[in-house]
Amino acid sequence: MRFLIGDPDSEATTRREAVEDAALRVSTRIRSTLAELEKLRGTDGVEVRLTEAEKHLHLSVFRFDNEAIICQHLADLLGHDSPTMHLRRGQADCLFDRFVIHAEHLWESARPF
Repeated sequence: MRFLIGDPDSEATTRREAVEDAALRVSTRIRSTLAELEKLRGTDGVEVRLTEAEKHLHLSVFRFDNEAIICQHLADLLGHDSPTMHLRRGQADCLFDRFVIHAEHLWESARPF
């Protein structure tokens, strides 16, 4: 399993917090997630990386082989207020593949947690 999480201390995260203006800040939500992932440190088959890329802030991708749950965050809405799609890979170079390529690009430029 791979987890790509935004860096809670990055400028991109700080900018997103200003946009959302939510009581439960992005950096707090990230730190809560990282605290739980810390419990899995050293577990075979589990990798965690942090990204500072602005591109991570507007998208959540949960991939399971040839299926994915994609949440495209809209404007200043929180993730749970944005539309979520369930995609299945049906052919090469489909919408599913485009999201996977994007996530892989972010993964390659991220640093280990």
